[in-house]
Formats: sequence, C-alpha cells, structure tokens
Amino acid sequence: MAVWTDTHCHLDADEFDADRAAVVERARAAGVGRLVLPAVHVANFDSVRALAHDCGGVYALGIHPLYVDRAADQDLQLLRETLRARRDDPRLVAVGEIGLDHFVPGLDRRRQKRFYLEQLAIAREAGLPVILHLRRSADELLKGLRRAGVRGGIVHAFNGSEVQARQFLALGFKLGFGGAMTHERALQIRRLAATLPDDAIVLETDAPDIPPQWLYLGAQQRAQGQVSRNEPAELPRIAETLAALRGWTLAHTAEVTSANARAVLPGLAA
Repeated sequence: MAVWTDTHCHLDADEFDADRAAVVERARAAGVGRLVLPAVHVANFDSVRALAHDCGGVYALGIHPLYVDRAADQDLQLLRETLRARRDDPRLVAVGEIGLDHFVPGLDRRRQKRFYLEQLAIAREAGLPVILHLRRSADELLKGLRRAGVRGGIVHAFNGSEVQARQFLALGFKLGFGGAMTHERALQIRRLAATLPDDAIVLETDAPDIPPQWLYLGAQQRAQGQVSRNEPAELPRIAETLAALRGWTLAHTAEVTSANARAVLPGLAA
C-alpha cells in the first residue's frame, strides 16, 4: 500500500473531539502514515504537540492570521520561548500556521503583517521552515519572505497565480494542494496542479476544513443544518485527482508528494 503524507491537518479541532482516535485509525488504514499538525494560537501549542506524539505525527507552532486580533503581543515572545524549549523535540518540524489573510473582512491587516514578519524572524532564529496561510495575500507574503531569509516551507492550500507559484518555488517552498483541487470549477488550481514541476507539490487535507467535492455541502444543505467534515483518510482519494491531472499512477503520486514533503520539512525524514 502507498504511504501518504498529509502536510496540513488540524487534528486538535473541536470537530474531532468525539472520535479523534477513530479518525487516526481510519487515516492509518487508508495508508496516511504521516500527519503534519500545525497550531493556530498559543492556547493549542501543548495540545498539538501532545497529539503529534500520540499519533506518531509531527507538528508546527505558530499564530494564525485569523487569530492575531485576539492574540496578545507577548504571545510572540511565548512562541519564541516555546520553540527554544522544544528545539530537541524531533516531532517539531516548522513554524506555522502563519501568514496573511486578505479575504476575511474586518481583520486588522497592519497587525497581521506585524505578527507575520515577526514570526518569520522567529522561524529564522530557530532554523525552521514555515507553513504559510495564503488568501488573496500572495504578493505581501512574498515580500516578507524575500526580506526574512527563512529556510523555505509550505504554502498551504495554494490559490495564487502561476507567476506567484514560481516565485514561491524559487524561495524554496512547496505548494499544498487538497480538497479544492477536486472541484471541477477550480480551473486555475487544477491547471497548476497539472503543470507545475514534479518537485513543487505536496498533498494536504486541511481537515476538518476544505472538503473535497464528494463531501461538499451547498448553501441550502448548510442552512438545513447539515454538517460536512473532512478528515485525513480522504487524502488518497484527493490524490486520485492529482494523479489523473498529471497522468501519474497512485503509487508514483504517493512517492513524489511524500518525498517533496520530506525535502521541505526535514524533520519528517528524521
């Protein structure tokens, strides 16, 4: 059986509280042997670390752009101190999830930018790659990366242009593709998934979010109270879309995307 790497999974999310162990077992049964668990705020640093150790995964620590408005300024120092304290933990592989979100209205963009740039500096000090959140913010993310000198990382749920994709790749990043790629109307994402260099792509679920096409609920279904939850066990089926777009076998898809993940997150290989 192919061994898959889910490079972005929020296993600590409340949606998994009722059956988290079963979710991990389903992932293992599906061949998803590696899970990367990014934190989103300081309050879940410990839980993400504990989950990574419990499930045999790896983790990243950072403050997500959607959480910076409720974060305290001293949380940045707490991140720095926690990374120092955990520097010998082989399961700590990155700083993340960090970045910029210019899609959700009402967020303080200046504060987002300050937290983003400071966390890039923290990642550089720690010698760790970063896991980036991108929504309508690719150019600003790139501007910060050019100044920061971090050691690459993953652009989670990539949704930028081909020009932007090439610029991230030139800076040592891999691009994450997941459930959005399975939607036939996601023409730009599917085109990039089909044409980017082999060593550019990693796979992810972003579970419990970004459901693939077969789990997606329309507005009317959501209004009726129906709930859709993505989980890591969906990764091989998501990968079928990538394999079809690129003309690869599933085994080759698993091999290439997992190798790409190990290359950009060296802690995975260790």
